Amino acid sequence: MVTNGSPRRVVIAERRLTHYRVPLYERLRELLADRQIDLAVLVGTATPEELAKHDGGYLSWASVIPTQYFLSGSVCWQRYDGHLRDIDLVVMNHQNKLLYNHWLLFGPRHFRVALWGHGRNMQRQAAGSLRERFKLWTISKADWYFAYTQISVDVVASTGFPVARITNLNNSIDTSGLCRDRGSISPDEIAVLKRDLGLAGKPVGVFIGSLFAEKRLDFLLEACRRVRQRLPQFQCIIIGDGPEREKIREWAAADDWVHWVGARQGREKALYLGCAQVMLNPGMVGLGILDSFVLGIPMITTDCGIHSPEIAYLRSGENGLMTPDNIDAFAVAVSSLLGNPVALAGMCRGCVDSARNFRIENMADRFADGIVSALAAPRRR
Repeated sequence: MVTNGSPRRVVIAERRLTHYRVPLYERLRELLADRQIDLAVLVGTATPEELAKHDGGYLSWASVIPTQYFLSGSVCWQRYDGHLRDIDLVVMNHQNKLLYNHWLLFGPRHFRVALWGHGRNMQRQAAGSLRERFKLWTISKADWYFAYTQISVDVVASTGFPVARITNLNNSIDTSGLCRDRGSISPDEIAVLKRDLGLAGKPVGVFIGSLFAEKRLDFLLEACRRVRQRLPQFQCIIIGDGPEREKIREWAAADDWVHWVGARQGREKALYLGCAQVMLNPGMVGLGILDSFVLGIPMITTDCGIHSPEIAYLRSGENGLMTPDNIDAFAVAVSSLLGNPVALAGMCRGCVDSARNFRIENMADRFADGIVSALAAPRRR
């Protein structure tokens, strides 16, 4: 219990709500209510480009706040001061583009302010820029920081922000549905799909994700060709859709060992993933690493410098592989692992073990504990 009197009040302000956040907030609301803390979630509206992704979420008890975008979406104004009366803590996204949040950081306030984010832009080319220096500086104005992963914790701590005021959330999504889908699929179903695609008895790698530049699809295509030189029976499944679909369509039309199946969700997604022994992603890795863990399919990626903070979950050699950032190294790693059943089985077990650690329930527990600690700590300003 935080107090025996009136409940404490906490607000989380999101620029937009995605569907994968909904289970987190439902669970977090219950955990905080048990500790006499009221949670309010404020959500803005997405840009037209984001709306096209169809990944929006809905919370019946969330409040929608007016949202305006300027300069092609690079600046956002969301004013929600009417929701901040009698609150004890506001948790807000750590993004330079959110102008109103800067007002809360730098202006007078009667409540604590916590930031929630990566800590910095994870792309190497952004390091040292004026925008990044400003972002790192704003950390010092917060009372608490909710970091996505240990990578983000280290970034925030490197600015001199007190480690005791940082909560590592281990960012996650609700993987229970994928677990159920995978458990409902019989070996016979997988065998039938493998036969239909011409995969039976052959080594198979799978890529799953949106087809856009940061996934480095040209790198993937050339690496797979080089894997074929070492393993002539190698097959590749591509699951996903996006701006670079024509590149993948042409590749699949030219090579019968490439199987592009478009975007797949739910049980279909689990079924296609179940046909592969390894997951291939030489470009940006984010929450998709949880698919690898839940399904027990080791991910192979590169040290490309554009990964999201969730790359912290990969332990190269234990639950996946990270290779140097060149095509030959990646292709050799893929073919070597596919040709080593003992090493592959060990990494599959490592994936399953990791899946237990990175669950939405664990994230909600960490979030709730961090909120309680933030409320108990003295304000820094």
